[in-house]
Parts: sequence; structure tokens; C-alpha cells
Amino acid sequence: MALFRTTQKHARAYVGGYEMSGFSRSIGLLDWTFDEVGSLVALSDPAKGYLPGSCEMTPTALNANFDNSANSLHAVASAAGVAWVCSFPVGMGADPAQGDPVYCGLFQQTAYQAQDDGGGVTVSIPFSGWDVSQQIGYPKPWGRLLHPYGVETAVNTAIGIDDLAASAFGGYMAYHIFAGDGTATIKVQKSTTTNLNASFSDLSGATSGSIDCSTPSAGIVALGRTASIGQFLRWQIVLGTATTVTFALSWVRGINN
Repeated sequence: MALFRTTQKHARAYVGGYEMSGFSRSIGLLDWTFDEVGSLVALSDPAKGYLPGSCEMTPTALNANFDNSANSLHAVASAAGVAWVCSFPVGMGADPAQGDPVYCGLFQQTAYQAQDDGGGVTVSIPFSGWDVSQQIGYPKPWGRLLHPYGVETAVNTAIGIDDLAASAFGGYMAYHIFAGDGTATIKVQKSTTTNLNASFSDLSGATSGSIDCSTPSAGIVALGRTASIGQFLRWQIVLGTATTVTFALSWVRGINN
């Protein structure tokens, strides 16, 4: 198996249906940490160990240049107390592509901070963990990118990604619709047999529903914790009144926990 390394310049930041990479300077620690519960040690245990407790998931912060253009971080996120669907794909030595790792979830913005940074003005929005009012029950933020930021004008007939193995632990999709000229539906499709166009069918429930793509939007769609997920996955679009849609789509496979 080939070993790939990458750098920060190949990471991207999708926030609430806005492509923030052209404004952003850095992404904070993409944290995924389980609390260590050590109070269950018994007298006869030969060594002290820990059980994983609750999971902390947070992208920590997004740092950007101060910019007042229409879709900049300042223009979009200059008020705290908002929960954002965030996706941070990481390209492997190149721009993010289908199959690359992506960290995604629904995270609460806790502040908006502007400061002088050696003569230039920068901004930072810190995040807390997953929005507690919209928990989905999946303690895992890392998934696979099914569709990077890009434009589509027709249905997908290409192959998808090999997500290593089929499972029966559900998962969730995270989508961002950046632009469009009408309504469309974004879906995840699966195959349990081969990575060929004819083998794919809709993954039940993994759909955005019909959305007006002329306004930026984003969402998390979670399936049941025992839903069966095929080994091969791909993006799909159903055009309603839209003829062109710019979007991104990710899938996080559930784990047996």
C-alpha cells in the first residue's frame, strides 16, 4: 500500500454552504477524543486501565484574513452562538478529491475574534463540540469525501469509492450546496457487489430532499444506527428545476461502539 503525506495547503474549509478556503489561513486541531474513565478499577485488577467515556469532537477554530467581501468569514460568521455544518477535507498531496479523508459535523461557534497579527488584521471563530440540541448519536467525525467542491449539470454515471467493507452500523452524510439555479436533491448511493454504474442504488434515507440551490445551505442527514451500508459509495444528484449545482458531499460510516 502506498504511503501518502500531505500539507495544510491541500486542506479545505466548507462552512454552512460557503467555501471558506480562499479566506482561511489555518484550521485548528481537528479533535476526536474520548474521556478516560478510570474509576472502575477493581482491587484484583493487575494493572490500572481506562474505559472510553463520552466523545469530544471539535474542529477547535477556523482562522482567516479579515475580509469584508460577500462570502468571507467576517461577512458570514461574525456573530457567535450559531451551529455550523462544517466539512474539512484533506487532499493527499493535491486538492481534495473523491475518497479523501474529511472531518465533518455540526459544531457550535462560541465567539468571533478579530486581532492585529503583525500589522495585518485576522479573524478567528472558535468552535465548541457538536451542537447539543441536534445530537445524532455517532461518536466519529472522520469520513470520506464523495464529492469535493465542484459543479454538476447531470446525473452521476461514474464509479464511486471503495469504502473497504460493507457494514451494518449506519452513518451520516454531510452536504454543502454553494450555488445553483433552481431545485435539486443530493443523495448517497451504495453498491454491495461491484464498483460499476449499474450496481449502484440509492442508500435509503441518505438524501437532502429537494432544496433551492440558489441560496447557500448545508445539512447533516443521519441514518439509523443499524442501517446496512454497502462497500462502494458514490454521490448522486437529481435535478429538479436546476440545470447546474455547485456542491460538496461527504459520508461518515458508523462504527460498532
